[in-house]
Amino acid sequence: MIVRIVRLTLQPEKAEEFLNHFNRIKSRIAGFDGCLLLQLHHELHHPNVFFTISHWQSEKHLMTYQQSDFFKETWNTVKPLFLSKAEAWSLEKIL
Repeated sequence: MIVRIVRLTLQPEKAEEFLNHFNRIKSRIAGFDGCLLLQLHHELHHPNVFFTISHWQSEKHLMTYQQSDFFKETWNTVKPLFLSKAEAWSLEKIL
């Protein structure tokens, strides 16, 4: 299983727009083949800093999602809302 964590720092005035968009697409992401879990969090004292946490059956499933037209369209929609470049980590549980 792969855990994917993505940190998104948004322009403060764009945070609500991002949330609205995420709410519209979250079921499509969660329903993507191989997605086991999808969560959205925001930093406690910085409400414009979000983290998506998703669990994937395998790296292959995650890569298939990232190469999909749906992902590309979604990324093109949210990227202009960023204040800084997104950061991402793919983790594999060892214990």
